[in-house]
Amino acid sequence: MESKTLTSIRPQTRPARVQAPRSSSDRSEAVGKKTPGHVETASGSAHAVREAISKTPARDVKASIEGAAKPVTAVLKARVPANESGRKTPERSGGAAERESFSEGDFVVYPTHGVGRVVAIETQQIAGISLPLIVITFDKDRMTLRVPVAKAHNSGLRKLSSRKVMDTALATLKGRSRVKRTMWSRRAQEYEAKINSGDPVSIAEVVRDLHRGSDQPDQSYSERQIYQAALDRLARELAAVERIDEQVAAQRLEEMLKAA
Repeated sequence: MESKTLTSIRPQTRPARVQAPRSSSDRSEAVGKKTPGHVETASGSAHAVREAISKTPARDVKASIEGAAKPVTAVLKARVPANESGRKTPERSGGAAERESFSEGDFVVYPTHGVGRVVAIETQQIAGISLPLIVITFDKDRMTLRVPVAKAHNSGLRKLSSRKVMDTALATLKGRSRVKRTMWSRRAQEYEAKINSGDPVSIAEVVRDLHRGSDQPDQSYSERQIYQAALDRLARELAAVERIDEQVAAQRLEEMLKAA
């Protein structure tokens, strides 16, 4: 009697169901199945979007696109390099109206080499195509450079700076040095970029920042190299503009630095 009572109280356990593993074909069928409602909802939303676009006037679509492009244009304009005076360096857009004409005997400035002189404008046959070239010589570097006429503006080739620009560069030398508190390797890259820009105001900033007075510590070797390169580059253009000797121009720049 007692054993029957215990048996009736003991919970009955059901055997666990063991499902056979699905085959790859069953799984692919399960994944590929879609409910009709889902398909109808997706197709309905796509149809609604197309209908809304078709009803939108073309001028409104154009205005929205132009409005979205304005922030991008503003960012690109903000990245145009400028020196400390706020004067932007010349942009090399290559427009036909902005291109300068060069003649034999003109003094010109090439950004990475400085002041040179046009000795000829010749035409050469390259791969069966007649290509007009501007032949420029750099006497101090003992180098001859040939620049295609079509690529002259984009390469940064320009005529000598005006007296107004050179006066701004000389006024920069008299200003206060603005040396950034960053690693020398990074500052050296910025100085070299300013020198290779060909802008006399930017080059004057390099000369001013790296100049050391008699009461200041001496320059390191790399500082002296960059300083001398910037001083020579600025002296060459000043000599060509003022029609004086290059050494006289360099002495004039150094005297202005000492007097500052």
